[in-house]
Amino acid sequence: MNTEARQTAIHVAGLRKAFGEKTVLDGIDLTVPRGTVFSLLGPNGSGKTTMVRILSTLIRADGGEARVAGRDLARDPDGVRKAIGVTGQYSAVDGLLTGRENLILMADLHHLGKAAGRRAADGLLERFDLVEAANKTVATYSGGMRRRLDIAMTLIGGPRIIFLDEPTTGLDPRSRRTTWEIVRGLVRDGVTIFLTTQYLEEADQLADRIAVLDGGRLVAEGTSGELKRLVPGGHVRLRFHDLAGLDAAARVLGVTARDDDALCLQVPGDGGVRSLRALLGRLEDAAVEVGELSVHTPDLDDVFLALTGENENEKVTSA
Repeated sequence: MNTEARQTAIHVAGLRKAFGEKTVLDGIDLTVPRGTVFSLLGPNGSGKTTMVRILSTLIRADGGEARVAGRDLARDPDGVRKAIGVTGQYSAVDGLLTGRENLILMADLHHLGKAAGRRAADGLLERFDLVEAANKTVATYSGGMRRRLDIAMTLIGGPRIIFLDEPTTGLDPRSRRTTWEIVRGLVRDGVTIFLTTQYLEEADQLADRIAVLDGGRLVAEGTSGELKRLVPGGHVRLRFHDLAGLDAAARVLGVTARDDDALCLQVPGDGGVRSLRALLGRLEDAAVEVGELSVHTPDLDDVFLALTGENENEKVTSA
């Protein structure tokens, strides 16, 4: 295995899946580096869960190739299963068992052995702040506690890749943020996270790279910042020390969007390094000093609405 392959957790090429006459995945290509968070966004029915089910060996693709944890998905599904963990949209814990019993049951399914399984269960209960609730039935747990237990059960087998399919659906804001901290901790430990979510803030907070799925195709992929720069509306806000500086900058840049009271100009731009360097260079050549600079870009809500939906004429596509 070459260096690039060793550094890749998931590689997909031309992945296709249809249910009857409905094409759900139409030639998907993507690569997820190890030890990162990759987030897949898309509207309901866009194929996010289907993608997770295929990559976690729950269903077979109709075409294309995929390697997960260095294992060929079609030829070595057992090898893939040994390397991954899956947490679905809905908690898979048993409400009639206690938290500790759920973890021990999962340890038994992984054939850890009695002593090792109990040590693993106790360690995860402590790690996920569930020690006090360990001997209570899960039916008494809050939604956030159930989700923490669900993720803890996923970790019993020591997976290096975890699929989180809309993991914070239905959670309150505090529980959602607790789940985010758990995800960040897993990544610090070297685990790769493949995250699907409908909470755009969640992707913005967690993901190293984001892909947008719509109509069975990836319509854009990049960092959060790169995706935001695809959507018109970004601008640079310049603040000056006095009205003379504001007037001079407005003349140099040919900008009319100004706020004389705040001594600010609003200059359209994507906020990229190259465009900022060019903007500041023009002002420096004219001996105009800038007091403050801030970059304002569209948020992921704007990106999502521009890239997905039924009105194809209004969509923005990546280069």
